[in-house]
Amino acid sequence: MTSLTNTTAVPPPPPVAAGTGKGSATQAASFAGGDFQTFLKMLTTQIKHQDPLNPMEGSDFAVQLATFSGVEQQVRTNQLLEQLSGDRTGGLAALADWIGKEVRTTAPIAFDGTPITLDIQPDQGADRVELVTLDARGRELLREDIGPGSGEIDWMGQTEDGPLPTGVYSFTLVSYRGDEILATSTVGAFTRVTGAELTREGARLTLHGGATALETQVTALREAR
Repeated sequence: MTSLTNTTAVPPPPPVAAGTGKGSATQAASFAGGDFQTFLKMLTTQIKHQDPLNPMEGSDFAVQLATFSGVEQQVRTNQLLEQLSGDRTGGLAALADWIGKEVRTTAPIAFDGTPITLDIQPDQGADRVELVTLDARGRELLREDIGPGSGEIDWMGQTEDGPLPTGVYSFTLVSYRGDEILATSTVGAFTRVTGAELTREGARLTLHGGATALETQVTALREAR
């Protein structure tokens, strides 16, 4: 028959700091997937079951807290670095295929006298449509009545006084029914990609003439014409 005896619970071992033993990787993973409240529960349990004849010093608890914080921050840093490395490698590899092709973008693009292809998509109920040309500061330079049709058109940059100067321009479309404005929308323009880089804002493309656009401002990609 098995006899029961009074025993003293053995306190669990303190957390192992990263790189100090075989359990480092396992503990690091658990720290990354847990939180500080979980660690506090573990610490409270350890205090309840410590040997009353040999209690842990306050400095030991401080060391455990510091170890937990250090390991958790290191794991998170490593995860962020791995994610950043993967995003940069994959992102740049994908964007490299865009160089030399044309994108349709709503960002301002450069005009050097060569016609720019615009994608005109007015409101379906419009009976009159105006194309508004804006300069780099968003100031209106030109307003043209282009009719209610949709599709691609070549913008020549011509005014009554001659062609607009070389510069960066953007375009909006105003759809009317009679005198009522139905919608105002940004017009997509096609231009060639000459480079790409990753920034804090995301992937940024360098466009023909020195203009730039974020990847989120690109709505179509095609072979250069």
